[in-house]
Amino acid sequence: MPPGSKPAGTVLTVPAEYWKQLKTRDIDQLCRLSLATLEPPRGLLLPFFNRSLLVDIENGVLRERIAGRWQPVDYPLLELVVQVYLLNVTKSPMTGERVSVNDLKDAHFFQGPHTLKTAPLLEIFGRNLAGFRAAAESLGGSKLDLADAAYMFLPLPKIPIYTLLWEGDEEFEANMTVLFDRSIERHLTADAIWGVVNLVSEMLLPKC
Repeated sequence: MPPGSKPAGTVLTVPAEYWKQLKTRDIDQLCRLSLATLEPPRGLLLPFFNRSLLVDIENGVLRERIAGRWQPVDYPLLELVVQVYLLNVTKSPMTGERVSVNDLKDAHFFQGPHTLKTAPLLEIFGRNLAGFRAAAESLGGSKLDLADAAYMFLPLPKIPIYTLLWEGDEEFEANMTVLFDRSIERHLTADAIWGVVNLVSEMLLPKC
C-alpha cells in the first residue's frame, strides 16, 4: 500500500493518543457501531473495500492478511482514517441520499490544499474508461448507471463513496465528481472526509 501524505507533501503521522482512546472503548459497542466483527483477544475485523483489515487495538497496529498471515500495514493515511472512523462513528445508518461536497455543512473546508484529490485520477483515466472500470472493479466497486463510468466504493462500512467520470475528448476535458451519502458528516469530520477521498484515489491509481 502507498504511504499517505498531507496536502503540502509532508509525511502523515498518526497520533498515538488515538490508539489509547480506542483501548478505552467498549469493544462490543464499537463493533456494533462500526459494523465490524470482534477478533479476540482485543481487536476487530473491519471491512475495507472488498477485503477486511485487522484493527489490533491491543497492540496499536493495523494489519492486513498477506500469504495467510496478518502483517502490519505501513500506510499512515489508512491508519488515520480507520482510527477517526472508529472513534467517531455513530449509530446513524446510511440514508441513500447522494450529496456533493458543496452540500456538506463544512463545504468551505474543501478548497485550496483540501480540494478533493481527483486530478491524478483524471490524468490517468480521463481518456481511459476501460482502465478506470478495471481499477474500480478490482476494489469491489459497484457499477452505477451514471456519467460515462461511475462506481460506488465502500472503503469503510458506513462510508460509501460515489465516483463519477466523464471521458475527455478533443472538444471537452475529462471531469470527475465525488458524491457522498448524506450521513457521512455524522461519522467523519471534514478533514477525515478529505482523507477518505484521498484514500480512494490512491487505491485506484496504478501501483508502480
